[in-house]
Amino acid sequence: MKTDIDSLAITVVIAMQGRTLATAESITGGQLGATITSIPGASQIFRGGVIAYASDLKSSLLGVSESVLADGGAVQGQVALEMATGVAVKLNADFGLAVTGVAGPSSQDGHLPGTVFVACVMRDEQGSVIDSSVDELHLFPESVEPSEARAQVREETVVAALELLLTML
Repeated sequence: MKTDIDSLAITVVIAMQGRTLATAESITGGQLGATITSIPGASQIFRGGVIAYASDLKSSLLGVSESVLADGGAVQGQVALEMATGVAVKLNADFGLAVTGVAGPSSQDGHLPGTVFVACVMRDEQGSVIDSSVDELHLFPESVEPSEARAQVREETVVAALELLLTML
C-alpha cells in the first residue's frame, strides 16, 4: 500500500503545479501532510497544514461552527467541509483538503471505527470557494488487531483524500 500512496502523492504534486494546497487533519494526525511533503517538489505546491485533533481546535483554528460540532460532533461531512474551507482561507491556498473520522478501536459520536469524511475545496483568485466536494467513507480494515486496523484506516483515509483532490484538479 505504501508504494500506491507514494505514486498517488507524486501524481498530486505534479498535477498541482502552479496551484497551492493546504491540509486540515484530524484522524490522520499529520500523515496526509507528511505523505505530500515526502515528494520532491512538494514545496512548490504545499502551503502547510493544521492538525486539529481536538474539536475545540477545529473551531478556534479552522473556523468550524461550534453549533455544528455541538449538534453532531466532529465526525460529519459538514465539519470536514468547514475544515477544508478554513485551512484554505487561513493558509491562503488555492485548495483546502481535510479529513475527519474515527480510526478506532472505539466508536466516537455514535460512529463506528472506519467512518471517515474527506473534503476538498477550490478557491478562485479572489479567495471565494468555487467548488467543493465531500466524501463519506466506511472503511473496514482487514486486520482484527486494533493497532493495525487503526493504521489501515488512517492510511486508507490519506489515499481517499489524495484521490478526492485529484478529481477536483
